Amino acid sequence: MRITTRSLLLLTLLASPAAWAASDEVEQAIQEALQAYREGALSEAVSSLQYAEQLIQKEKGRRLAAALPEPLPGWTAEEAESQAAPAAMLGGGISAQRTYRKGEAEVRVSLASDSPLLQGVLMVLSNPLFATADGGELVRVGRRKAVLRYDLAERAGELQLVVARRFLLSVEGEGVSRETILAYARAVDLEALARLP
Repeated sequence: MRITTRSLLLLTLLASPAAWAASDEVEQAIQEALQAYREGALSEAVSSLQYAEQLIQKEKGRRLAAALPEPLPGWTAEEAESQAAPAAMLGGGISAQRTYRKGEAEVRVSLASDSPLLQGVLMVLSNPLFATADGGELVRVGRRKAVLRYDLAERAGELQLVVARRFLLSVEGEGVSRETILAYARAVDLEALARLP
């Protein structure tokens, strides 16, 4: 098995002191919730559990952001951003995004997980008739199938791909070639992404 620099970075982040510190804070919040529950302070217990959940979601978002690729040669990139949406908003989920630029060209790579909406996208991607009904084409990114919609006149498009039935990869480009969109999709270490907890 080939170990890439990105894979090593992901493993380093997962084992970093920051991750352990977050874990300790999560355990503390859970212990506080348990203590409050035993004392009958139910509102305080709920509040502590919600805080623990927020910390876990934040850590998952940080790990997802670490899976976003470095800029291709000649491109620059903004810092990766991640967020956790509450269940009340579009079913919840974790997402991370990074924007890349080269002159007037722009590419946005985003990853999403833990969203009920993912199953709907997966159904579309798994059926070639649905996937190509609106002008999309099936392409391969490594061993995985993806749907690419590209407008040659606008030099803009979007690629969508599902990894391990848990993660949705989207690559959107403006002022770029079809090959650039594919190159950014291929720059994501999909095997390392599939192994994320």
